[in-house]
Amino acid sequence: MIQIHENKLIEAAEKGMDEFLKVFIDAYLEALDGEITAENMDRLNGYQHTLLALRFFTKEVNEGGFVQLIQNGYGGYIFDNPVAKALKQMGAKGFSKILYKAKEIYDTHRTELERETTEEEFMAMYTDFEQFDELEEKFFYIEEEEISIIAQYVDENLEDFAEIVK
Repeated sequence: MIQIHENKLIEAAEKGMDEFLKVFIDAYLEALDGEITAENMDRLNGYQHTLLALRFFTKEVNEGGFVQLIQNGYGGYIFDNPVAKALKQMGAKGFSKILYKAKEIYDTHRTELERETTEEEFMAMYTDFEQFDELEEKFFYIEEEEISIIAQYVDENLEDFAEIVK
């Protein structure tokens, strides 16, 4: 089980919900030696994978949208796993709906979205997959509230996300 020192969590929580969640995510990435592989996936439980997927989801969509998220190799991790369902169970229904709709686009166009591209081809994908635009706009509109809901869920269920040590 991933261990996190209580004082580190308290310190992070005082800085805000993003920093609070980041403590967990950083611990998970450290346990995975910085990347997810087939060999190390079993080091994390489902809750931990959900938080890690949330990190990739929010970071990639904020930086370059769903096209970037998929091109950077996170499509399968997020859409082939029950991330949307888990977020819904945590109370983040808005993120869940966005992911379910993005998964429909992803599943329909997976081969094209995941293929190796040149910089020009990559940039053209933003035009080719404008159907992601509306989802990204919704994401930006609800992101802060949804992160707050997730942070509260994590705070109320700490034992599912890490072993908190004194």
